[in-house]
Amino acid sequence: MKTVPHISDAEWEVMKVLWAHSPCTANEVIEAMQDKTEWKPKTIRTLLNRLVQKQALSFSQENRIYAYFPIVSEAECVKSETQSFLKRIYGGAFKPLLVNFLKDEQLSAEEIKELKNILDDKSK
Repeated sequence: MKTVPHISDAEWEVMKVLWAHSPCTANEVIEAMQDKTEWKPKTIRTLLNRLVQKQALSFSQENRIYAYFPIVSEAECVKSETQSFLKRIYGGAFKPLLVNFLKDEQLSAEEIKELKNILDDKSK
């Protein structure tokens, strides 16, 4: 199985831009993030470089223009973060997470029906 790098919260914001639209230049990422954050362009460029070092992103270069693109999918990162969270907080057990969620969360009838369907499919 491919190793998925740990991505910080700030790096997730950059990755979201690139998962939605790639390849992107650093300036395009900066522009896309202007409405979401108050980060300086240098901060975003630093995050891009960190993500390249972590092998979450790669780039192609034409003259002095770098176009960044993800080399790990959003689904892979979500799965990795979910497993990491389960291990850290619940010792790897899913049931306590689900029980805590269901106790604390207000679910609509539609959401309950959807959860029941998922559980029914799992039991088959």
